Amino acid sequence: MQSQLLHEAHGERTWAVVFETGDEMVEGLRTFAGKQRLSAAQITGIGAFSDVVLKYFSWEKKDYEEIPVHEQVEVASLLGDVAESDDGPVVHVHLVIGKRDGSAMAGDVARAHVRPTLEVVVREAPAHLRRRHDPQSGLALIRPTSA
Repeated sequence: MQSQLLHEAHGERTWAVVFETGDEMVEGLRTFAGKQRLSAAQITGIGAFSDVVLKYFSWEKKDYEEIPVHEQVEVASLLGDVAESDDGPVVHVHLVIGKRDGSAMAGDVARAHVRPTLEVVVREAPAHLRRRHDPQSGLALIRPTSA
């Protein structure tokens, strides 16, 4: 994984983060967010994966179900955010993948291995976002505070 700062002004920074074959995206983004001390950012990207594990949140179980995909797929849409927590930055990414036959799958991303490339843009916001435990869902959710 390589990164380049593209823009910096008024408390906002924008990077290009480029992953190469074999890189694991989720851990790579988590490491990047920690090194840059990100507390609020948006993530977008395009590229492809050799394999991916999607997650679907089961409201009844209050837990994620994993959906493994063991084939080459295109990244049709990659959207996410970074928020702070007591354990450091939390990276949350949703993904739509396209399969060879044109069908699509979507969900949260648990793990994904890049092949041949993944091009991600990370845009930092000057404000902090904080994840807090939601007792109803059992998830750590962003709850913006009013200014």
